[in-house]
Amino acid sequence: MPQPLSQQEIDALLSGISSGTVEVDSLLRETPKQVLPYDFRRPNRISKVQLRSLQSIHESFAETVAYYLLSRLQALASISVTSVDQLFYSEYLLSLPRPGCLYIVELGEEPQRQVILELSPQLALVIVERLLGGEGVAPPPKARSITPIEQAVLKGVVEHMLRALEESWSPTAVMQFRLLRMETEPDFVQIASASEIVAVISMQVTIGIHSYVMSLCYPTFALEDVLLRLERQRITHTTNPEQQRLNTWTIQKHLHTIPLQISVELGTATLTVAELLNLRVGDVLRLSTQLNDLLPLSIEGQPKLWVRPGSVAGRRAVQIIRTIQPEEIS
Repeated sequence: MPQPLSQQEIDALLSGISSGTVEVDSLLRETPKQVLPYDFRRPNRISKVQLRSLQSIHESFAETVAYYLLSRLQALASISVTSVDQLFYSEYLLSLPRPGCLYIVELGEEPQRQVILELSPQLALVIVERLLGGEGVAPPPKARSITPIEQAVLKGVVEHMLRALEESWSPTAVMQFRLLRMETEPDFVQIASASEIVAVISMQVTIGIHSYVMSLCYPTFALEDVLLRLERQRITHTTNPEQQRLNTWTIQKHLHTIPLQISVELGTATLTVAELLNLRVGDVLRLSTQLNDLLPLSIEGQPKLWVRPGSVAGRRAVQIIRTIQPEEIS
C-alpha cells in the first residue's frame, strides 16, 4: 500500500519540478492508473447488501405462496427466486409480455407509492383452470387477455399473495399492500417515471412439470424508508412452529391421497411353446410356490412386503406378515 509523503518530501518534490530536475511526464507514466468505469446515467441506488436482503425476504415469500398454491390447486407447486436486479422502469416495461397480467398494488397509505405484481398470462390461466376444476396440466398454446370472470377468480389468490408478502416483510418493517386494479397493457401502468430505478424480483413458478414467470417491481422511492434497515441488519428467515405444523399437515394430506398400484405374485410356472399352444379352458397349471409359502407384495413394481393369501367376507385378500429385506430380493 503506498505511503503518504511527508511535508519535507512534498517540498523537495515541488522544488524539483520548479527547477526542472524532476520530469512530470515520467511521474505520470510511473503512477499506476486504477480507474473504474461509472455510468452516471445508471446509478446503483441499491447496494449489494440490500439486494441480498431483498432476495432473502422474497425467498420467504416464495416459500409461503408455494404452500398456498399446493393446497389450493391440488397440484405440486414450487417457487424460486431467480434474480434480484435494479434497472430503469422503462426497461422493465419493455420486458413485460403483451397482453400481460399486471396487478397494481398500493404500498402504505400514500397513493404515489405503488408496486407491480406481474403474473405471466399462462400462469394466470392455469391457476384459473385448476380453481374451476380443470386439470391445468398444460399451458395454453397462446397468451390472451384475462377476462373479467377470470379476474374475479384470480383476485382472491392475489390478495392472499399480498398477505404473504406482508408477513415476509414483517421482520424488517411493517408493510401494507392493498390491491388497486389489474391491467393487461404495460403502457397503461405508470407507477414511476421512465428514468426511475426500480428493484425487480424475478421468480420461477413451477406447477406440475411446467414453469411460469412471476415478478415484483418496487420503485426505489417506495422503499426509501426500509433501504437503510436492509443495509444495517442481516435478514434471516425462520418459519414459525405454527407454519411448520401447517406445512407438514399439508404435505401429509396430499401424500395420503396419492394412488399406488399394488400387486401380489401368486407364483411362477415354466411352459414350453407346445404346452402353451395346447392350453384349454379348465387346465390346471402347477406353480412354483407351496400352499403355505409367503407371497411377495409389490408397490409400484417394487417388492415391499411378504403376505399370505386368504379371503375376507367372500373377497380375495392378503394378510401382511413382514417386510421384505433387501437381501431377500433375488
